[in-house]
Amino acid sequence: MSDVRKAERATQRRVIELFRDQLGYRFLGDWSDRAGNSDIEEEHLTAWLDGRGYTAAQISAALLRLRTEATNSSRSLYANNEAVYGLLRYGVAVKVEAGKPSETVHLIDWKEPLKNDFFVAEEVTLNGGHERRPDLVLYVNGIAVGVLELKNSRVSIGDGIRQSLSNQRPEFNAWFFSTVQFVFAGNDTEGLQYGAIGTPEKYFLKWKEDEQEDDGYKLDKYLAKLCRKERLIELMRDFILFDAGVKKLPRPHQYFGIKEAQEFASRREGGIIWHTQGSGKSIVMVLLAKWILENNPNARIAIITDRDELDKQIEGVFEGVGEPIARAKSGRDLLAKLGEATPRLLCSLVHKFGKRDVEDFDAWIKDMEGQPSPTVGEIFVFVDECHRTQSGKLHRAMKAMMPNAVFVGFTGTPLLKRDRATTLEVFGRYIHTYKFSEAVEDEVVLDLVYEARDIDQRLGSEEKIEGWFEAKTKGLNDWQKDELRKRWGTMQSVLSSRSRMNRVVADVLFDFSVQPRLSSQRGNAILVASSIFEACRYFELFQSTTLKGKCALITSYNPNAQDVTREEIGANTETDKQYIYNTYTALLKDVVPQGGKTKTETYEDEAKVLFVKQPANMKLLIVVDKLLTGFDAPACTYLYIDKSMQDHGLFQAICRTNRLDGDDKEFGYIVDYKDLFKKVENAIAVYSSELDDSAPGGSPEVLLQDRLTKGRERLEDALEAIEVLCEPVEPPKGDLDYIHYFCGNTEISSDLLEREPQRAMLYKTVASLVRAYAGIADEMEEAGYDQADIKRIKDRVEHYLAIRDIVRNASGETLDLKAYEADMRHLIDTYIEADEPRKISPFDEISLLDLIVKSGIADAIASRLGSLKGNKDAIAETIENNVRSKIIKEHLNDPAFYDSMAALLSEIIRNRREKAIQYEEYLRQIAALINRVDAGKADSTPPRLDTPGKRALYNNLENDEELALRLDLAVRTNAPDGWRGVEPKERVIKQSLYRELGDKDEVERVFLIIKAQKEY
Repeated sequence: MSDVRKAERATQRRVIELFRDQLGYRFLGDWSDRAGNSDIEEEHLTAWLDGRGYTAAQISAALLRLRTEATNSSRSLYANNEAVYGLLRYGVAVKVEAGKPSETVHLIDWKEPLKNDFFVAEEVTLNGGHERRPDLVLYVNGIAVGVLELKNSRVSIGDGIRQSLSNQRPEFNAWFFSTVQFVFAGNDTEGLQYGAIGTPEKYFLKWKEDEQEDDGYKLDKYLAKLCRKERLIELMRDFILFDAGVKKLPRPHQYFGIKEAQEFASRREGGIIWHTQGSGKSIVMVLLAKWILENNPNARIAIITDRDELDKQIEGVFEGVGEPIARAKSGRDLLAKLGEATPRLLCSLVHKFGKRDVEDFDAWIKDMEGQPSPTVGEIFVFVDECHRTQSGKLHRAMKAMMPNAVFVGFTGTPLLKRDRATTLEVFGRYIHTYKFSEAVEDEVVLDLVYEARDIDQRLGSEEKIEGWFEAKTKGLNDWQKDELRKRWGTMQSVLSSRSRMNRVVADVLFDFSVQPRLSSQRGNAILVASSIFEACRYFELFQSTTLKGKCALITSYNPNAQDVTREEIGANTETDKQYIYNTYTALLKDVVPQGGKTKTETYEDEAKVLFVKQPANMKLLIVVDKLLTGFDAPACTYLYIDKSMQDHGLFQAICRTNRLDGDDKEFGYIVDYKDLFKKVENAIAVYSSELDDSAPGGSPEVLLQDRLTKGRERLEDALEAIEVLCEPVEPPKGDLDYIHYFCGNTEISSDLLEREPQRAMLYKTVASLVRAYAGIADEMEEAGYDQADIKRIKDRVEHYLAIRDIVRNASGETLDLKAYEADMRHLIDTYIEADEPRKISPFDEISLLDLIVKSGIADAIASRLGSLKGNKDAIAETIENNVRSKIIKEHLNDPAFYDSMAALLSEIIRNRREKAIQYEEYLRQIAALINRVDAGKADSTPPRLDTPGKRALYNNLENDEELALRLDLAVRTNAPDGWRGVEPKERVIKQSLYRELGDKDEVERVFLIIKAQKEY
């Protein structure tokens, strides 16, 4: 019999056999009915610790400390997980007798991995919140370190990831994940993905190793790679980072790069690590530094860079992961620190190794080589962006000062052949490479899309301006064009002026109006000017546009009166220097210097923080040289280049846009006003003939994709994806068929929950389709589509949008707050829905049930469910799903009341299906039910029960009004501040309830109802 449609269970059995027979884990069995499943199986951990020779008192103390850190209810899951990891990694300090020193109990044997106990259990039922059951759990010495969700071949890995993410929520079973280091999800078709606790679905990783091996399932292959006992222990010991609120695991290139570097460091050999821009080079630096310092007690590490912003960034990275690092403030300070035993980790600017006012540099170097600066320990020098700093005199100074140091160069940029000899002479051979093409293929960074714009030629006359406007707005209707023209009332005068810079400004502003990523305010841009003067001029021009207050000037210029002392020419005009000085003086007028910084530094730091963290409030940075290296801003999507650039500087600059930032950022866009690249068929190779191709690995070429070619490919892929997703819907594929496939049977409350993954994938896939369509909607002909294709594609996009709205309404998910839908409203409004001018309903942002309460059921159906076009069953099921969703959501607030509402809903549904009532009577009854559910109380409720809390107590205490009022008073009188989730404070409330109820079980039942009331 074919296994094509084999069940998930068959995959699970095979994976268990892999862990048991191939990897040597002990199989603990099916724990679906086992009581007391825990992330710390004390029986197994105690047995292992006992076998290590620890005393019963030491074991008891260590277990208590571990449990305490894992279950701290006043902290987040991240904080608990970080605390537990500290105990796993460094051991538990215990003191069993007063007056004696503490001893360390090690919970894992890091030095000899095979001396640990490895277990796997299946169907591990988790209680404590809503019951959940991970497919497989991996234990080391009884401590849960891995959770694996498996899906059958026809279900996406994403379902398994989302399942694990929901399991980590407080209302489910976050408590279990305090010890978990790896979260896995897989199936037989897509393979395996992995992340840590809290890792969003879009950032789950794929392992890549021994690609030529193709004997079996990729799922089995990579589980065997990652979960091999020695590898699992090594990953836990040396490759986990807690970085400023985000737990991080290594990507394959980071792991193998560090492994190679460890070998080099062990034999005190230097070399070059070439990992392309945006692929996590700083993480490699941190993990390698931690490993060297831990494994070589005499080691000291100096991290050197050539830009002040990079120096600050390195300092911030190490501090973010809890590694103390000293920053040298001057050349003398640097030499003093190197001459002492501490600190072991420091950073500095490379220029601090130089010496000013040296007439004979060669003689000074010879003198330094004869009398090098005294250094303490075995010095490892990490040089960031080593391609820039090592081709001149400075590297000779560093070598002269520290002749015995090991130099490790880090670069994200391909080395040019002319730099290769000097760079390799300083550092040695390549340690590891991870090139741009590899990173794009692995989805570590985004591909780059290139577009040359000839402003002068295209916008030289009013006729051309009008043609340009028409071309840009092809995807919009007349009403939308008129609205856009109102915003751009001065466009023609601006564009027809002689100033080329005005035209660039207008072009950038137009993108901010119509390009999805920019107009949604989730993305922002950098404009590179050719000089500080031009940067100031651009800044001034943007101040009279909609970007005023959301645009910043970043050049490091600090106004000084001496700059303009001799500039006045008395002709009532400004020289260039005066213009720059006056622009900055006005810009910084209200800036208050912070923390020893100049006004300029304070202003620029604030602007950069906004640009990274609040792209809607800082949309454009105008730069000259700054921020084009080492500046990571995931929101940055467009780079406008109006400066002649080449080689490393150009590559570094364009890579500002290649950072991942959610599903709506699919490319980094490069807009070139200087014709810097030459187009070759569908791709542009950046100075490829000059690249050093001697390094191992893939091609060093950096390919920029043609925007329209890539846009068409993306649109075709999105259409294919949505059609594959909807293919299983039963014919004739009407409204009701889609509702049944994505929502299920409305009379079975679990159906909606079970089909949530399918709906999530529908919303996500439709969002991708609309983004892809919006990206080239105004240039479909240029992308190669004829008029028939253009109409067909627009019809398909509208069709799938309608399906999404039908499903969303039917499931009660009218307000779609998923992250990947954040920019959907503006995309739909711009490209799809607004075929005619339309009045926006005052009820657009409220739920279907609220709309029924406010406007009546007939108006609500017409307003919100008009797309169902008279399909009475589809309309009824949509309303019923919304009511049921509301009842389930509110049930804990008042179980008795909402149980009665659920029973009434079931009766109404049954009568409708059995045709026991006419459709009009059904609508009357369901509307009355909705009003009762909305009110949250029965009509006969006594007037003294004037709050939801009192009514909930009354309904759940057999309508005992006096008892409900006494309990309400007891809670209000005795409840301490901030009592929820704090066990000692919760006990105070339970004691006051016990005095009234006299029954522990009844106290626990009533307490849950009270806990659900917001008023207490």
